[in-house]
Amino acid sequence: MTGQLTHIDADGRAKMVDVSDKPATHRRARAMGRIRMSAAAFDLARSGQGKGDVRAVAEIAGVMAGKRTSDLIPMCHPILLSSVKVRVHESAEGDGFTVEAEVATTGPTGVEMEALTAASIACLTIYDMLKAADRGMRIDDVRLVEKSGGASGTFSAP
Repeated sequence: MTGQLTHIDADGRAKMVDVSDKPATHRRARAMGRIRMSAAAFDLARSGQGKGDVRAVAEIAGVMAGKRTSDLIPMCHPILLSSVKVRVHESAEGDGFTVEAEVATTGPTGVEMEALTAASIACLTIYDMLKAADRGMRIDDVRLVEKSGGASGTFSAP
């Protein structure tokens, strides 16, 4: 870590980082998130009796969100993505779902934000689909798990 904020210029104004001189490299990022809910909402989601297949819809929403990240987050570059994969699994604790998003590209900038956006939107989609059963659901532990490529190299969360 350099300790420098790359999206702030010398005058303290927000800026998009200039990546025009950076080499294109293979880059990958993986992010995760969780959504916890009541047993009744979890059973409803697992049965498919709510608004449909909650997991499948959340996975599609996550892919769509990853592809639209630069439209949502002001200083993100529009990136040609090679792959966006989103998977929703029942949590080990049986109290909700874990979402995993993996994004890849070959380009001059990373895909951490795309992976984080995909995981976040997948969790929000689950909330939307199940809110009639449980408005107290909790989305938490959204985080970057690992990333590779680029000048900063590899990162793996502890």
